[in-house]
Amino acid sequence: VQLVESGGSVVQPGASTTLTCEIFGYSFSPYGMGWFRQAPRKEREFVGAINWDSGTTYFDDSVKGRFTISRNVGLHTLSLQMNNLKPEDTAVYFCAMKIKLTEAFGSWGQGTQVTVSS
Repeated sequence: VQLVESGGSVVQPGASTTLTCEIFGYSFSPYGMGWFRQAPRKEREFVGAINWDSGTTYFDDSVKGRFTISRNVGLHTLSLQMNNLKPEDTAVYFCAMKIKLTEAFGSWGQGTQVTVSS
């Protein structure tokens, strides 16, 4: 399995941007996909996740109401729509795959940088 993120950029506070994660080497439906982020000098943290089959999403309180996760089942891609970005959203964003409910997120992308700065 290979996950490839794209869409990272430098944006101003209050702006919006969308990240995409492409899934290669896995043609089945995983249990779920997640987005995580790691800011400088901080540990990686959970941003949100989506159940692949149902489309049900879950978010950390820090991004709830601002971020949206969606998936394209046919194209096997995952998206993270980020609105009203804040400087504290600056981080490297990673997508990850959980193949089964009972497993951890076992496959990770290389990450894409999002910088929120005026």
